[in-house]
Amino acid sequence: MEDLQGLLGNNNWLVTILIGFVVGLLARFLKPGNDRMGIIFTTLLGIAGAVAASFVGQRMGWYAPGEAAGFFGALLGAIVILLIVSLFRRKRTLLLPRR
Repeated sequence: MEDLQGLLGNNNWLVTILIGFVVGLLARFLKPGNDRMGIIFTTLLGIAGAVAASFVGQRMGWYAPGEAAGFFGALLGAIVILLIVSLFRRKRTLLLPRR
């Protein structure tokens, strides 16, 4: 738990959820295509992107917790997660009855 709090940069979960939502919205806006997901999955996408990017970025020594680069890393992490999900998601085809 202590390691996760260091990755996220703060102890306030409300701030983490809010930043995750903003990052998720920006990632969905910047990635081309239609990503059909609701507000909860958008928030989880942003949080997952932040955790993944923070883990990689801080372990590689690119930035420290609390730096502005962490926000951009979280955005990049969320976009990468969206791209990976879109590779594995099946294309849904809408079959309409013939008239």
